[in-house]
Amino acid sequence: MAARTASAKSSAKKVRAHRAKLRAQGLRPIQIWVPDVNDPKFIEEARRQSYLIAQSPQEKDDQAFLDSLWDELWDQGFYDK
Repeated sequence: MAARTASAKSSAKKVRAHRAKLRAQGLRPIQIWVPDVNDPKFIEEARRQSYLIAQSPQEKDDQAFLDSLWDELWDQGFYDK
């Protein structure tokens, strides 16, 4: 067990040093919560909204707009990065 404890302390020291280095660079840690895309409720709601959009009278115009954004980003090389 002593080796495991020493290893944990070593890891903790490395993490502390890494975080201190990042803070010295002017960065700070944040925690962000995002939807779980594997949650059945999320999937159901995404499908519901997608269906509503597909049934919208403006669907073709909306899709054309999104396609134009994609083309613009593609032409600028955004997806090459």
